[in-house]
Amino acid sequence: MATLVFLEHHEGEFVRNSLGVLSKAAALGGDVAGVIAGSGVRDLAAQAGEYGAARVYVADDPALEAPLPQPRVDVLASLVGQQSFDTVLFGQSVLAADLASGLAARLDAGLNWDLTDIRLEDGKLVGTRPALADSVVLDVGWTSEPRLALFRTAAFEPVPTGGSAEVEDVAVVLDGHSTAAVMLEQAHEQRSGPSIEDADVIVAGGRGLGKPEGFGMIEELAKALGGAVGATRAVVDAGWYPYAAQVGQTGKTVSPKLYIACGISGAIQHKVGMQGSSTIVAINKDANAPIFEFCDLGVIGDVNEIVPKLTEVVRARRQA
Repeated sequence: MATLVFLEHHEGEFVRNSLGVLSKAAALGGDVAGVIAGSGVRDLAAQAGEYGAARVYVADDPALEAPLPQPRVDVLASLVGQQSFDTVLFGQSVLAADLASGLAARLDAGLNWDLTDIRLEDGKLVGTRPALADSVVLDVGWTSEPRLALFRTAAFEPVPTGGSAEVEDVAVVLDGHSTAAVMLEQAHEQRSGPSIEDADVIVAGGRGLGKPEGFGMIEELAKALGGAVGATRAVVDAGWYPYAAQVGQTGKTVSPKLYIACGISGAIQHKVGMQGSSTIVAINKDANAPIFEFCDLGVIGDVNEIVPKLTEVVRARRQA
């Protein structure tokens, strides 16, 4: 099996999800390579070797500076054809989803998306995909090559192996239509602390907070724990908190070591985004809230009373 992994990067660092997919590809065995596309990105190549890539192809060109999918489709389509890769893997992101679908169309290839695992079974590649709001799990496959797969955020943990990779530069030749779109401006989220995708601790708020000002105490607890703030779709839609913090089926999928759900009922749409957390703590005054059916520790009570007291305890412990 010859596998190519798209290694997405942002502000001089690999996206964690990409490295997780690379580690999984290395665990499956075969010939595993990574591809980096951007401008001024060659220095990143060595890091890819540490996570299992035997070779890293570098497409370094000013035309690839903006994170636009179509120029990268040109790069990957050429590379897959020249090197005869039979499998191409992506970690979920807006860019990766656009790139994977565009590459599938270009190569007339099969794309399985929203996968949570992949394995070899009797010599065949089999993917795992939740369906029907994660109420069932399906095995999926491919009928032709190359096989394309897009994995959920946090499906795999990056595992350093201490290896090294052979680095090879690839020529960047773009089709005329691929340069038609121009990025005029790129907005950057203003935040401090870890992102919800990378945080070991997430404190999330829902409608049970009662008002948008309730997120002030959520932020204080997250800060005390060194974590990030999450939110449900309902409060994001209501304008209480930014979309970047939304956890759930239409938001982000997270898997922190600790997830504290404050005033969150636990609807299935939210559950699918955080059920991979190692430990789930729920605080809700409704004893019949669905979240108590799958949390590890449940606290029945008013979040507006419990969360500030919990923050005080955490700060006292850290200062001791």
